[in-house]
Amino acid sequence: MESGAMSRYKPRGGVDTVSRPDHGGRQRMDPKPKMTLDRVASRFGVASRMDSRKAIVAGRMKVNGRTVRDPDIWVNPETDTFLLDGQKLKPARKRYLLFYKPKGVITSHGDPAGRKTIYDFLGDDNKWVSPVGRLDKDTSGLLMLTNDTKFADFITSPESEVPKTYMVKTNALLSDEVIAQLSAGVEMKRGDFAHPVSVMRREDRGKYTWLDIVLAEGKNREVRRMMEAVGFVVLKLVRTQIGPLTLDGLQVGKWRELTAEEMSALRKMRKR
Repeated sequence: MESGAMSRYKPRGGVDTVSRPDHGGRQRMDPKPKMTLDRVASRFGVASRMDSRKAIVAGRMKVNGRTVRDPDIWVNPETDTFLLDGQKLKPARKRYLLFYKPKGVITSHGDPAGRKTIYDFLGDDNKWVSPVGRLDKDTSGLLMLTNDTKFADFITSPESEVPKTYMVKTNALLSDEVIAQLSAGVEMKRGDFAHPVSVMRREDRGKYTWLDIVLAEGKNREVRRMMEAVGFVVLKLVRTQIGPLTLDGLQVGKWRELTAEEMSALRKMRKR
């Protein structure tokens, strides 16, 4: 290839991406692929990811004017053009929801075992928003959902340090020493560490202690695992707060849009 010449390559599926020389004569790919085609269609609010794959395989999708039947090709949703049945796809309006997840409900689209999912509560208009982080089946409380992936990444990234607050009921009374141990951080069974922002005694009620635990890491089942690390079991777990967002005024199984004030508060956190 001659120096400075423009070449083209075709990733799997046949969509062209342009390779251009940089100032040093080296080739760089421009634009950089970011997402598989089936995920783009789903994020644009066309259909579920499974239905999007079926539409692509059936030849109903064009990318940059060419029919593509491979749902796994990498494309750039910001620069490529997409047509479905001849209609141009545009990103869906950004949605930001708060949902009070009940205990026993899973955070996924559908379930082979027939268990209830959060989408049984959200309705057809909210099929294409995704949970920002997860709550396991036995945990209730505040769940944020959005179709804004960059915003979701900010909320869930440990580097962002967005605090999540949990109300915890333990299976026995906890001493001040145990609470101090949890506050200092503990090594969990998998060898990783929990470093809570804070652990505060809410109250002792009967044979049980209730705690408020604030985390900024978001590891899998972190609250349950850190309690097990000090010899106790979580009997009840409710996420009560994400950053400035709370459960106030929200009933179990109900959802609402974030207010302008809440979005402003979250954006201020993003600019810290």
